[in-house]
Amino acid sequence: MQTRELGRSGLHLAPLMLGGNVFGWTADEATSFRILDAFVAGGGNAIDTADAYSVWVPGHQGGESETIIGRWLRRRGRRDDVLLATKVGWEINAQQKGLRKDYILRAVESSLRRLQTDYIDLYQSHKDDPAVPVEETLEAYAQLVRAGKVRAIGASNFSAGRLRESLEASQRHNLPRYESLQPLYNLYDRAEFERELLPVCQQEQLGVIPYYGLAAGFLTGKYRTAADLQKSARGGGIGQKYLNDRGHRILAALDAVAARQQATPAQVALAWIMTQPGLTAPIASATSPEQVAELLGATELQLGPQDLTELDKASS
Repeated sequence: MQTRELGRSGLHLAPLMLGGNVFGWTADEATSFRILDAFVAGGGNAIDTADAYSVWVPGHQGGESETIIGRWLRRRGRRDDVLLATKVGWEINAQQKGLRKDYILRAVESSLRRLQTDYIDLYQSHKDDPAVPVEETLEAYAQLVRAGKVRAIGASNFSAGRLRESLEASQRHNLPRYESLQPLYNLYDRAEFERELLPVCQQEQLGVIPYYGLAAGFLTGKYRTAADLQKSARGGGIGQKYLNDRGHRILAALDAVAARQQATPAQVALAWIMTQPGLTAPIASATSPEQVAELLGATELQLGPQDLTELDKASS
């Protein structure tokens, strides 16, 4: 499968990244192993997770996803075949949160232990910490890069202003720079990224690996009525945000393009992201090997001008 460089990091990703948020949540360990096996067998090479996954589940402490990935890596011996991306900074509890240097240096050791590896390919600030100077955070990453524990760094959920401030600090103080941004972006959630963040990413040659590429499953076409919201744990949030006139208009366009392309709405939605200028690879999660095969099919889909026009008009 053809790969794309992530910013100027030297890391080369297949055009679809596997989301690890479901591991240990809606996919148990055995299912997660089958999902990971299917993804790598199908040509995928990059896995995204976070130390906070899945702290939102009752009884979970955070780190469940990293732990499962680490066990899979040990069992399969595939560390050299995959790029591991994880994150730090999301609130796990009152003591485990933020982007202070001392906290990052502690948190990375826990992630490395859970992932059963001695280095992380892409270590990302999960969200901005306005209380911490950007230089302090970058100094922590510099120490980890020098120690060989991190290859490249990225940002997620940053405003354009704070992202630019961080990039300027990297240049001014000769510190590692964020090579990628992980924003919310999909056919429905477009405006903020395209208006404010995309220009920064293109100007600074940052890679972009958007999360919720399928809008938490809405763009698969699985949720079309209020009754459909009972189909999964994500249903409630989907109904509040996406089940409206614009959402139905986007689903209709996805259906039309999918019929022409002999594809599924999910494949079309991901292929649309892959065609956007400046986008490296969308992140999508799966709860079965069959879903993995479907998602990977998006990498082979060639959307034509009519398809793109129809999708852009529906989602504008």
